[in-house]
Amino acid sequence: MSMSTQERLEALEVKAAFTEDLLDQLNLTIYRQQQQIDALVREVLQLRQQQPEGGGAAVRNLRDELPPHY
Repeated sequence: MSMSTQERLEALEVKAAFTEDLLDQLNLTIYRQQQQIDALVREVLQLRQQQPEGGGAAVRNLRDELPPHY
């Protein structure tokens, strides 16, 4: 049972159409992800600017962090 040339051509056209649709969806997904990445990078930069000098790496005393009932 071999397919006719016309049937094979139609099957390839259908596959090409689905492939183009999938490619469009993937491109849109990548575009949206890049927008999210750019927004997160801006947010991280803003947070770094708000951080006090020295990076907040002060030495902590663990006794100061005990709950009040101790």
